[in-house]
Amino acid sequence: MNLRDEEQGGYYGLVDFDLRVDKTAEKSCILNSRILWFFSRAALLTGRADVRQHACHAYRFLVEHCLDSQYGGLYWSLTCDGKPLDTTKHTYNQAFGIYALAAYYQLTGSREALALARELFALIESRCTDDQGYLEAFTRDWQPERNEKLSENGVLADRTMNTLLHVFEGYAGLYQAAPSREAAQAMRRILKIYAEKIYSPKLRRQLVFFDRHYRSIIDLYSYGHDIESSWLMDWGCGLLDDPALSGEIAAINSHLARAIYERAYRDHSVINECERGADDLTRVWWVQAEAVLGFVNEYAKSGDPAFARAAGDLWHYIQDNLVDKRPGSEWFWCLDEHRRPDPRRPIVEPWKCPYHNGRMCLELIRRNPDVQV
Repeated sequence: MNLRDEEQGGYYGLVDFDLRVDKTAEKSCILNSRILWFFSRAALLTGRADVRQHACHAYRFLVEHCLDSQYGGLYWSLTCDGKPLDTTKHTYNQAFGIYALAAYYQLTGSREALALARELFALIESRCTDDQGYLEAFTRDWQPERNEKLSENGVLADRTMNTLLHVFEGYAGLYQAAPSREAAQAMRRILKIYAEKIYSPKLRRQLVFFDRHYRSIIDLYSYGHDIESSWLMDWGCGLLDDPALSGEIAAINSHLARAIYERAYRDHSVINECERGADDLTRVWWVQAEAVLGFVNEYAKSGDPAFARAAGDLWHYIQDNLVDKRPGSEWFWCLDEHRRPDPRRPIVEPWKCPYHNGRMCLELIRRNPDVQV
């Protein structure tokens, strides 16, 4: 709330480790969409008028600045005063726009927001797909582009698990807000890809980066994405009201959650990833938030008290270590294996806002209807 830009719209895009706000920093459209989603869902849950006003502020910035009126879709980023900076059109980014606009529609009943969400859905389905699934990066006028923004670990991927997960998330949010046959069909298509191409029964994990034909191009185990998928895919699949499909997906997700518990849950927290057999012991903020939800979700499914204990253990680790106690801050970006925060990592940046950790809180409250908010 304190980062609201009253002069140029949206929210300031960078707060460094020393809590200095950079009012000249770029404004990420993904960041704005995540902020819009969070304030919309938080206002729905709490009924707070001030939170609703922040959702409205983020919505206006998205509509007036983030959307490309000429070619359609959302830009990647803007200058601090709301002008196009990086005009890349990425499928991942469009998906978060859908997620945010659908939540805003649920909050306000805005037909404009719903129409925009459906336009982005149609855009992904028409521009960002081929006969095998979802493609990733495009120029402003929707010509194919190298997928550098969602590729990491020294590889360049044609398809990624991460983008597919969040397209599903955006579509599920749209289906939840305004069910349609088209959205349901697309969600089923993604779930089929998830079960047949992304999840490896042999490895009990998701594959991460692929060539165009779904051939894995790196031995990488993303612990955070696996535990996030384990509950998020269950949630979205459940909206389709298909017990057989839900059972199939739930079984995969239970394998993911249990594998994370066995392999990555150490010292009261979940480590980051494993590349070619070497573990990265960094404790990243979003991984801990998603692990709480993944373990809570698996406890609800299995009744295994080990997952309830692990979720509580993670919660205390977060409170004691990840939450930055300095006034005006929130969570550290990451901690090393000795629980020391990395001073090179900012507190707010284009990917970091109250999305993962805010969603953790909202989802825990949703699952406990007796909680007073």
